[in-house]
Amino acid sequence: MREKELRLALVCYGGISLAVYMHGISKEIWRLARASEAFLSDGATASGSQGVYRALLQEIQDDTGLSLRVLVDIIAGASAGGLNGVFLAQAIATGQSIEPLTKLWLDSADVEALIDDDAAPHSRLSKAWAIPLAWMAAGRGGGKVDDTVDPETREEVKRKLSHFVRSRWFEPPFGGERFTGLILDALDAMAAGPKGPRLLPEGQPLDLFVTVTDFRGHPERLQLHSPAEVMETEHRLVVPFTDHGTRCEMLAHPAELAFAGRATSSFPGAFPPFTVGELDSVLEKRKADWPGRLAFLKRILPRQFAANVADRAVLIDGSVLANAPFRPAIDALRERPARREIDRRFIYIDPSPGMKIHFGNTALDRPSFFQTILGAVSELPRQQPIRDNLEAIAERSARIERMRAITASIRGDVEAQVESLFGYTLFLDSPTTARLANWRRRAQNAAAARAGYGYAAYGHLKVAGVIEGVTALLYHAGGELGPGQWDRIRGCIAAAVAARGSDTIGAAFGSGASKETVEFLRTYDLAFRIRRLRLLGRRLTEIEAEYDAGSDRADLGGMRDAIYESLAAYLDVKRTEAHGHLQREVRSLRGDAGPLLDRLGDSLDLKRLDAETDARLAIAFAGLPKDTRRPILLTYLGFPFFDVATLPLLQGEGTDEFDPIKVDRISPDDAKSIRAGGAEASLKGIQFNKFGAFFSRAYRENDYLWGRLHGAERMIDIIVSTLPDKVRLKPGRVAAVKRAAFLAILDEEEAKLTAAPGLIEGLRREIG
Repeated sequence: MREKELRLALVCYGGISLAVYMHGISKEIWRLARASEAFLSDGATASGSQGVYRALLQEIQDDTGLSLRVLVDIIAGASAGGLNGVFLAQAIATGQSIEPLTKLWLDSADVEALIDDDAAPHSRLSKAWAIPLAWMAAGRGGGKVDDTVDPETREEVKRKLSHFVRSRWFEPPFGGERFTGLILDALDAMAAGPKGPRLLPEGQPLDLFVTVTDFRGHPERLQLHSPAEVMETEHRLVVPFTDHGTRCEMLAHPAELAFAGRATSSFPGAFPPFTVGELDSVLEKRKADWPGRLAFLKRILPRQFAANVADRAVLIDGSVLANAPFRPAIDALRERPARREIDRRFIYIDPSPGMKIHFGNTALDRPSFFQTILGAVSELPRQQPIRDNLEAIAERSARIERMRAITASIRGDVEAQVESLFGYTLFLDSPTTARLANWRRRAQNAAAARAGYGYAAYGHLKVAGVIEGVTALLYHAGGELGPGQWDRIRGCIAAAVAARGSDTIGAAFGSGASKETVEFLRTYDLAFRIRRLRLLGRRLTEIEAEYDAGSDRADLGGMRDAIYESLAAYLDVKRTEAHGHLQREVRSLRGDAGPLLDRLGDSLDLKRLDAETDARLAIAFAGLPKDTRRPILLTYLGFPFFDVATLPLLQGEGTDEFDPIKVDRISPDDAKSIRAGGAEASLKGIQFNKFGAFFSRAYRENDYLWGRLHGAERMIDIIVSTLPDKVRLKPGRVAAVKRAAFLAILDEEEAKLTAAPGLIEGLRREIG
């Protein structure tokens, strides 16, 4: 059975009231993750759309021999996407259900529930003269209202919009403390609801990143040539959370999750800016403790904390400057474990694509005075395209693809070098632990000697890479983040390496390198070991793919297990928490880093891991027939030759997930099986500049249901796309699976969604 993990990194955009639509999508992603976990653990049979996903995974395994696991291990979000990301991450890390959230979204994401008591109009006659401004604010004249609002919700929308417009002016109408309380209520509802297993394997971390905008900004130092240092004001903040790969009762304290959710979704003008004082007030009224308050504020707001003003920091909507937070999600790949073949996807959820483009028409060709100001200070920064992010991902993937092509093109020459070194009888020998270790050293020395002067550049690149890797480990273990900290740690480590002579590399590296350099690489070159095992894993996958259907194939399961178990062991010591005991020494590091370097070497303990890997692989090699053992062993021993050729090309990427990243989108424009036309044809929340769903329960039910349907369709598309190129499901099966998922969702929701008459009945007719 061939095993593969479909790993999803979610990037969730803002969307104001389209948060309800995104909740529907989040629910389907969560249900797919639950179906995958139950399928692999042989858990109870699931119902609804979760049962459809589980049946699809079973069908793929039965028809193609591919055992697929679906994991959501990285979530990054801004504004409404950040708030939904908080709840989804909480469910994945703790096993809690997000089902209780649906009622809260439908009941509480309403103008009348969100308007602050002090902001509400005192009577129905308050500011009655301002009612026409409601339609003007929405960009519609009074004569068009009846054309744009559904008849069955027209009176509700008019009444609530009137209430909204006649509320307090020149201050945000929605209550900040009220919103914070609703988020805490949602977290309480999840904690009180049913619980299942954690939706990630042990050791696989769940990382959540929520963007926030620091309104006043905080100082950051920049290094220049002249002057040597300048101060800049930074307004972007990322609030990170992780479960460190273990199940927990809460991803973080509810106050901290509420901090992130409330701050990232404080849309300017609608909600007041968020402050820690607001959260303190809400917690005090609830008689709730926050024991880790100071540590959290020091981690998230270090500059303000140092100045003793963290509780007065003013935080606003995260989408103002980072509506598509790809960067923290990409950076999170640094500590991903690997136990089987990986298909990494970045999935971004955009609830209203294309709605950002307005070329103008007739009298509106030239923007007005207020339109220009509003667009410049709010809309344009928020809607900046993600081309830069996608190009960065594409460049990374292209480098890896080029590396793979180079590896394939030189494979014949490398295998000839290894065979000339050991002789063909090598493959008749039984690979013992001692023999594997000896063969590795001989191959390493031969690669160095035969590479000539080019090996000196490679060696210096290796040493520089190890210094960067050691710096990264200590930087994150220290827990005090910032460019100044990184530069300080790196400077101390580089000085210690030079003082020990561990950076001495010449053209005759294989025979004349200093013992100090060789020992340094053996003790700290974690990335080399990881690259070697990743290459071996890819070669194993290629060999599996070369088997013809029905052929008498060798059982490669033992070798696969040995490779990924060994890789997991190396990746485990690459994780921050493995070296947390060094935190105090890192923070006090100012001069000689030698003692700290020695302590890190003991903590890594790579020589022990090398011996365990040799023993594990020796057993796996011995279990293979000669014709299958040969190409795998040639790749393993030939790795130093491959590494000399490809390391300069990788530019450090080889220490992360060593596969190209594919990018998928979930949006109304991409889910066309039921209804084409995108958001305009299906969503109600896009009305009133995306505030529409706040004005009608029926609108929220509509958007939530479409979120589930669109999420189901796109997740089925993504699952099917992970199949090997030459493998397909039976004709018509994908459409049939989608239809089954759609009908299952309607069956689940029919008794609950009653505010939108005819919605489900009409969708049944469209689905057919």
